[in-house]
Amino acid sequence: MLDRSYHDGVTVIRLAREPANVMDTDLSLALAGALEECDARADTCAIVLTGSGTVFSAGVDLFRVLDGGREYLETFIPALGRLFEAAGSVGVPLVAAVNGHAIAGGCVLACACDFRILTSEGATIGLPELRVGVPFPSAALAAVCARVPRRFQREAILLGRIYDPAGALERGLVDELADPDRVLPRAIEVARELGSVPRPVFDVTKRQLASAGWGELGAGGGADPFAAEVAALWGASETGMRVRGYLEHTLGKKPAS
Repeated sequence: MLDRSYHDGVTVIRLAREPANVMDTDLSLALAGALEECDARADTCAIVLTGSGTVFSAGVDLFRVLDGGREYLETFIPALGRLFEAAGSVGVPLVAAVNGHAIAGGCVLACACDFRILTSEGATIGLPELRVGVPFPSAALAAVCARVPRRFQREAILLGRIYDPAGALERGLVDELADPDRVLPRAIEVARELGSVPRPVFDVTKRQLASAGWGELGAGGGADPFAAEVAALWGASETGMRVRGYLEHTLGKKPAS
């Protein structure tokens, strides 16, 4: 599910879940725990998060959502929120080596990182949640709004555009492009550079940026006023119908009833 390697103070965490590194409860909790564990290690100066093959992450495992229904969502939605919050709150630098496609929750996960490097070839990235018919958990929307310039937020979020590397760079979904064989090495370089900043200084600056960028979306802590509404929408029968239609249209695969 997760592979780790170590590079002179930089921990690389690689998503390794078939198919397409899609997120379910187990992966969300495992990755959140791995981030928190690395953050607590004195010998870790930075973390790089990457995917496998040609996929960073295709987002939420929608088949699990349909199969598990409301009971599954009661554990999954909080687990996904914990993951995004962990990514946004680790005190050491977190760099995304976006090696391939990063769709929906995969794009959000990249946005939750402090710096994002995308392969310059063969990848797409975007936020089609509203096109699928599901709302954003507040922590996810906060992560996106903290990174994407305001002038592009409505296009990226409300219209759910999917971008090629050049379009993603222009709209702030990523910070830099690199040749496919340079994505991970470049991410490690950036992570090491950011990791040279004293940890308490980086940590407080990161929290300051988050507070300034996340505003009323609840990133500062406290009860999430949208949590119940979001969970209810994810579990609604109409949402399930839209998800089924989306999967059939995009994957040509009809989910089980």
